[in-house]
Amino acid sequence: MTDPGYETALGASTKDKITLLGRDLAEDVMGTVGFGELAFWLATQRRPSPGETRVFEAVLAALADHGFTPTAIVTRLTYLSAPDSVQGALAAGLLGGGSRFLGVTEDCGRFLHDVLTDAGTLPADDGGWDALALETVEKRRADRKFVPGLGHHVHKDGDPRTPRLFAIAGEEGLRGPHLELFAAIGRVHPRVLGKTLPLNGAGVCGAALADLGLPLELLRGFALLARTAGLIGQLAEELRHPVANDIFLSVDLNNRSVPPDPHA
Repeated sequence: MTDPGYETALGASTKDKITLLGRDLAEDVMGTVGFGELAFWLATQRRPSPGETRVFEAVLAALADHGFTPTAIVTRLTYLSAPDSVQGALAAGLLGGGSRFLGVTEDCGRFLHDVLTDAGTLPADDGGWDALALETVEKRRADRKFVPGLGHHVHKDGDPRTPRLFAIAGEEGLRGPHLELFAAIGRVHPRVLGKTLPLNGAGVCGAALADLGLPLELLRGFALLARTAGLIGQLAEELRHPVANDIFLSVDLNNRSVPPDPHA
């Protein structure tokens, strides 16, 4: 029988050695390569520059934890119900990463990429970016669709993560077309919508990841990678200062029975 020879450039082991990305794991990676740098390297199979690593890790920090979000609450409640299953608690929280929480990172990155692809030639100055952004927002409104990354349920007057990530990308020479288009949307959308909405942190993270050349299909995966650290923190705090049972009881002891409503 012919050996199928499953090739991989990632991890592989022999009796006395482990390789990762073509490097000796013990000698060349452990204690030398940071986790954020390694995550980028694993996804792209190229080692990021120090500037790319800084922007990427800034994104991870921006998305790690936002307090008592649904993902955090369900993680704590799952752990309350099944304290023998840390993996189940973490998985429960990560499964909540969708169109309202965490998924915006992917949605915004893909949206901006599609606009840039359709545009063909990229603008050369702010005026050109503003014109492209204005056309984009007008089309979304005509189609009765939201602009991904625009608006925030808490940070009504501006998401503090957004200008910081723009600044970091600029400092590293990595403010690319996705970030430029996103910034222009921030400038022009009030003309179309009649109100000013903030560019949210999840959206700017998607733009930054797309500018780094990371696979669009994996953008939500990077958000989930960041949130995993946050959920571990939520579980660690739950061990020290438990609140999950109070959350459970606040619902369980305050429900009221009503007749069935088959037409709801």
